[in-house]
Amino acid sequence: MTAHTAHPVLDLFAGPGGWSEGLRALGLRDVGIEIDPAACATRAAAEHTTVRADVAALPTTSFRGKVSGLIASPPCQSFSAAGRRAGRDDMDLCHQGLDDLARRNDTRTALRAACADPRSLLVVEPLRYTLDLRPEWIALEQVPAVADLFAHVAVILRGIGYSVWSGVLNAADFGVPQTRRRAILLASRHQPVTPPDSTHAQEPGPDTLFGPALLPWVTMADALGWGATNRPTPTVTAGGGKSGGAEPFPSQARKALIAAQRQGTWVLRHSNRSNATVRRTDEPAATLHFGNASNYVAWQTGQHPDAESVRITVAEAAALQTFPTGYPFQGTKTKQFEQIGNAVPPLLATTVLRPLLPAALEVAA
Repeated sequence: MTAHTAHPVLDLFAGPGGWSEGLRALGLRDVGIEIDPAACATRAAAEHTTVRADVAALPTTSFRGKVSGLIASPPCQSFSAAGRRAGRDDMDLCHQGLDDLARRNDTRTALRAACADPRSLLVVEPLRYTLDLRPEWIALEQVPAVADLFAHVAVILRGIGYSVWSGVLNAADFGVPQTRRRAILLASRHQPVTPPDSTHAQEPGPDTLFGPALLPWVTMADALGWGATNRPTPTVTAGGGKSGGAEPFPSQARKALIAAQRQGTWVLRHSNRSNATVRRTDEPAATLHFGNASNYVAWQTGQHPDAESVRITVAEAAALQTFPTGYPFQGTKTKQFEQIGNAVPPLLATTVLRPLLPAALEVAA
């Protein structure tokens, strides 16, 4: 039996379906609100229910009494290290927006106009929906820069009867082959909420009297099925051009990459900057960003910026985000990479949601 007869989860800024896949693994479903047409097409292809709309402009009245849980991953571009970080200048306005909503005073229009980046104020939308809908539980995710804003939300939620935990988690500690750090907020009206227990560690250590050791971090080689001696040569067409077509690949570079395969010297370079993060394949990836040309992510034969390289493929990037094999990302290659980089890793979603939803999971059993 599945939980299709129960009230669904409302997923704000739903993207291509990271949270949706995390819920699906638990036998639950969501209704996603998403404005980007490519992400909506991906969700449709993956059979996730979607309302194409602007979260900030959508009235909440049609959802009242029909939502069991609320999930939200507000767009992070204004706060992200990969973006302009205008959100830092807008932080006080965001705090004011949270306080005003808690007083039932909607000042979003005026505050948005005052923001250096109007997208910054999207971080207050989950509180607006929560105050109007009073869901049984809540899960929020965004870049670490918003941790103080999530702590502010936590104070407001405790004041209206929720048990809340907020903090920053490393996705690698939960089996994701990526050291992706994210601010997380979890809240419930019906049970105490505590930080989710890690399942993996960089240095797991030995078993103890209190239980077995954690598992080691999952490496890129593990996630991609690249053994120590049988790493495949990356595709010649790499990720393709902006229109989705193949990229030309110099034969000399291909020879160098094949040689690197034999020597076991692959690394993943996370941008074309001189100070880019570089990870070996026996390590997790760093946080995957695909928002602009400066975040070009490529396999290389060595750590030098001028080493021969080939762009990571959509399938490889999706695997490092723990999406199921063959997940039907839609749109141009640029849009597909953007969706992957912005999504919540489904495995992280499943892990943090499972202890938050024991009652819902009993229904789904």
